[in-house]
Amino acid sequence: MNYLSVENISKRFGEKLLFSDVTFGIDKGDKVALVARNGAGKSTLLSLLSHHDTPDEGKIVYRKSIEVAFLEQEDKFDPKKTILQAALDANNKYHQAILNYQKAMDGNYDMDQALERMNELNAWDGDVKIKEILTQLKLDNFDKIIGELSGGQKKRLALAKILASEPDFMILDEPTNHLDLEMIEWLESKLRTSNSTILMVTHDRYFLELVCDTIIELDRQTTFKYLGNFSTFLQKKEERAQIEQATIAKAKNLYRTELEWMRRMPKARGTKAKSRQNAFYETEKVALKKVKEETLELRIKPERLGSKIMEFHKVSFGFDDKLLLKNFTYIFKKNERVGIIGSNGVGKTSLLKLMLQNYAPSSGKVVHGETLKIGYYSQDGLQFKDDKRVIEVIKDIAEFIPLEKGKTLSAAQMLERFLFPRDMHWQYVNTLSGGEKKRLYLLTVLMSNPNFLILDEPTNDLDIYAMAALEDYIHHFQGCVMVVSHDRFFLDKIAEHLFVFTGEGNVKDHPGAYSSYLEKKKDIFKEANKTTQKASTTKPPQPSAKKEKTKLSYNEQREYDSLGKEIEELEAEQKDMNDRIAQGEIFDDPEAFYKRLSELGDLIDEKSMRWLELSEYV
Repeated sequence: MNYLSVENISKRFGEKLLFSDVTFGIDKGDKVALVARNGAGKSTLLSLLSHHDTPDEGKIVYRKSIEVAFLEQEDKFDPKKTILQAALDANNKYHQAILNYQKAMDGNYDMDQALERMNELNAWDGDVKIKEILTQLKLDNFDKIIGELSGGQKKRLALAKILASEPDFMILDEPTNHLDLEMIEWLESKLRTSNSTILMVTHDRYFLELVCDTIIELDRQTTFKYLGNFSTFLQKKEERAQIEQATIAKAKNLYRTELEWMRRMPKARGTKAKSRQNAFYETEKVALKKVKEETLELRIKPERLGSKIMEFHKVSFGFDDKLLLKNFTYIFKKNERVGIIGSNGVGKTSLLKLMLQNYAPSSGKVVHGETLKIGYYSQDGLQFKDDKRVIEVIKDIAEFIPLEKGKTLSAAQMLERFLFPRDMHWQYVNTLSGGEKKRLYLLTVLMSNPNFLILDEPTNDLDIYAMAALEDYIHHFQGCVMVVSHDRFFLDKIAEHLFVFTGEGNVKDHPGAYSSYLEKKKDIFKEANKTTQKASTTKPPQPSAKKEKTKLSYNEQREYDSLGKEIEELEAEQKDMNDRIAQGEIFDDPEAFYKRLSELGDLIDEKSMRWLELSEYV
């Protein structure tokens, strides 16, 4: 059953043609991703699909009677409403019943009428589902006023509102932005099992791999549709490119023969076959077609890095009564690649600010080496002046940029390597797309020749092609790299080890990339069960002998032996609570219930990391 038909649409801005004759369809149950280079027209196409704009030609048709919901980058909420009120869609009869019940609870609506409607629609299950979604997205303070939320919390609330409404068709623009890794993995599972038809724009390549069954690529002003996930897309895209090149080569050979024939025949005579002439012009179009696969090249020479780079000595830091870093000690070595992961608000960005010496430690010290030159990419981006042109932004930093082996590039040449063709150099920056601005900002960071890169969410708003190039650059970069990212694929590609923020100022140094961390985290529960069983059948360890063998004190050994059982009990409690939610149970104190559910996840993570820490000495 067809849910969406896009038929021969075209769109241009002024003289710039974004796309032409775009045609595709989406059927019920499809989970589709739209991918394209920055500036190719993704945002414009989404704007057309959401009816915020109209195509110059063609038409967009949704199946009648289906409910369509859009997750946009900006969503306006009434600042006076609570989180729960904003998450409920007044146009949804189930949500309207829940809203009236909430009003009745506050004495602003007739309770008998509210209960009658809740029972009539069996809306109690919907109330539980909404609160579960809000809890998973860490918005479990249901009565908090919207005006008190951060920008990231509002984005998560917009996502929660769409997921709670369970529309027939949802269109999601960057749904993983502002989510931590735990939330992303939950959302991944939620969308994969959803009955809704989905069209999404995302740069999260694991998300594309695990959720989507169709990829639509917007490329060279038209679209190409690929059935399969992201791996299949890459394979079929390469096959398409090879076929296209072979077709062009064949057309060129034929074109040379036909061109000679066209020139040889006298124009005044009518002896040329009309069909052959028409065939010649069609062949000419293919033969002269230029297929330029643009690549982003990043080979900038960094400044020399001395033996002393950056050192943390027993550093602690926090705000008010919240401790974000506790007695953190670390000495950076040459060419390290470190990823930073952890829930939102645990101190990841604060660590970067300490590294930049923008924050002063509460105790301890941060030492910089004399040759250290930091290049910092902030997730807030660079605030470009409206009257600046693209090339002026670059020339303000340097007219020429040193490359490897003594070579240099002019500012204009550097822009071209960053996929800014000559006709864009004199554009005003405010005419660029969001992704193009981020790419320009990235260039300003890299071209300053840093030897220590600090990147805070560098993959947000970059297309998958630019991210692949950034990964290649980091691979060849002769310096240190510190990255905060929620992009699991990116972390797997560049991070050699991870700083894992586990809360209360604790940071665990995990050797290996994110996938290995995730696997080890999953294995904790299996190992914990084995430890519990072993502890029940063996004698308690002797302090003196055990200490010498395992380097654990007697108390640490007892703690290690008990952690397995504690984790098992917490996991069982978490499962029981999730089962109660799934069964539609009505809770006397929902706020306390969901707060405890959120606490359980944090406790399991905390005790699991402690178990890992102690297990290294067993």
